Amino acid sequence: MYLSQIDTVDKIDKKEFLEKYFKPKKPVLIRGLAKTWNAYEKWNLNYIAQQAGDQIVDLYDNKPADPNKATNEPVAKMKMREYIDLIKREPSDLRIFFFIITDKIPELLKNFSYPDLGFKYFKRIPTLFFGGSEARVLMHYDIDLADLLHFQFEGRKRVLLFPNDQGVYLYKVPLSVHTVYNLNYETPDMGQFPALKFARGYEIFMEPGDALFMPSGYWHFNRYLEPGFSISLRSFPSAPGRLIRMLKEVFVMRYTDKILRKIFKKKWVNYKQRRAFEKSNETLKNH
Repeated sequence: MYLSQIDTVDKIDKKEFLEKYFKPKKPVLIRGLAKTWNAYEKWNLNYIAQQAGDQIVDLYDNKPADPNKATNEPVAKMKMREYIDLIKREPSDLRIFFFIITDKIPELLKNFSYPDLGFKYFKRIPTLFFGGSEARVLMHYDIDLADLLHFQFEGRKRVLLFPNDQGVYLYKVPLSVHTVYNLNYETPDMGQFPALKFARGYEIFMEPGDALFMPSGYWHFNRYLEPGFSISLRSFPSAPGRLIRMLKEVFVMRYTDKILRKIFKKKWVNYKQRRAFEKSNETLKNH
């Protein structure tokens, strides 16, 4: 893989952000942006446990989804307080995703400010993600094609980003927003995945307080290096072309895949995996 250094700034104003990054859809890391919040000291696991400790949360691990099931089901459930105690105490790959603040911890809404960067934020769903020190998230792009401002808290995280057109080198699975399940982005086997050598993207190491702008449709792989959590603020597509594509992916691609998975089960999943290999390896003819 060709992994470049991402543009990194300590501060940025609205005009520069819109012209250099938002309009051209180029990612940027803004160091310590969350530390400008008046209540930044509350963005830690202890405060989360205090506010939501008795809530039962769904937990997921690093194993691929069961191909015989239409949806990805949690591997366990426990109280938030118990989960936080667990990931602070020992290595764990358990994670929580899409924990919506407005539904779960509305008190947190008082403790941050939406950065004035020209974003049209969708304020209904500021969303938290949690992970233990062994947790990772399969390479994917978000089906709603939102532009994301992603903040990291407590613990470091490694992120790989690729423009959407690099999916052909990443072994994108047809009718899906993810790549093949057995591709390990920490120690990739270039013999098994030769097209990956031509993928061009970015490698980012996030520290607590950092904010990462991830443009619409960007592929991303997340690896928690320490127990921690993050928040994503979303801006849904407004341009007609992107809006049409989002509706097509949400209502056509996703439901077509669900129907075929329900009918053919593992045969359909295996077929998609095989086609992903065939299509990506075909690109080698041009290199």
